[in-house]
Amino acid sequence: MMTKPVVAATDGSEESLRAVEWAAREATLHGAPLRIVSAAEVLSGMMEHKDDAQVDTVADVLRHNRDHALATAVTRAAAVAPDLLIDTGQLSGPIAQAVTASGSGASMLVVGSRGAGAFAAMILGSVSRYVATHASCPAVVVRDQTPAPHRKVFVGVRDVDSCDDALAFAFEEAAVREAELTAIYAWHAPHFSLPSHGGNQDTAESAARQLTALLSSWRDKYPAVQVSQHVVHGHPGRVLSGVSAQADLVVLGRRAPHGSGEHGAGTVTHALLSHAHGPIVTVPSSGVPAADATS
Repeated sequence: MMTKPVVAATDGSEESLRAVEWAAREATLHGAPLRIVSAAEVLSGMMEHKDDAQVDTVADVLRHNRDHALATAVTRAAAVAPDLLIDTGQLSGPIAQAVTASGSGASMLVVGSRGAGAFAAMILGSVSRYVATHASCPAVVVRDQTPAPHRKVFVGVRDVDSCDDALAFAFEEAAVREAELTAIYAWHAPHFSLPSHGGNQDTAESAARQLTALLSSWRDKYPAVQVSQHVVHGHPGRVLSGVSAQADLVVLGRRAPHGSGEHGAGTVTHALLSHAHGPIVTVPSSGVPAADATS
């Protein structure tokens, strides 16, 4: 059972409130408390004091909106999880950095995919992307949700030498959900390079062998989890976005970049955040500072 809190960020938009509801259900599933945070970015040029006590400053309005968003989110979370322990946090400063920092010490940090309105959607969409690529804990971006669980978790395996944290998260989520787990290795030559001396067939067979060996110890650790694996020749972002329509979660590891290849980890993450049909989780690799995470 998790003892660390699940943290969810809200800006008052419907998308963020749905993310809060998802986080409330997740906290209940894991027996963890829920912390809801919201940020008011008060810039240095904004008036902090007013001459006329009857006139609100821009800073006042921003703080009022933040506090209203928190109150609304608590109501929504309590409605889906009446017995859940919930507290709130008022954040200030640059929104993306403040929300990301709020995940320190959390079991996961949950955000919506965008905010309310065209301009806000652009800004807050960038916040969710920043969180997904910089948070020190697993970061969940909640996109479309289905009313009934699929009981399927997918994990993308990009590098067999640095995916233990993503696999640990994926297996634990599959176990607590009593869900099937499918590990997917997708490559699009020449950017995903396992030993390949006979073209795509050799690459697929080599990847399948490595994936089987990689999953063996995890199968032993989680014997109740039904596990399958797939090796697919295709753009990893498109492959994982496609399976997301039938998944409760799609999990992807996150590490410091090694070059800027077209199909690098950052490209896959951004493709998922733009096109997935369900919650996406990016899991940082141990020892990778948040500031160095793939962006």
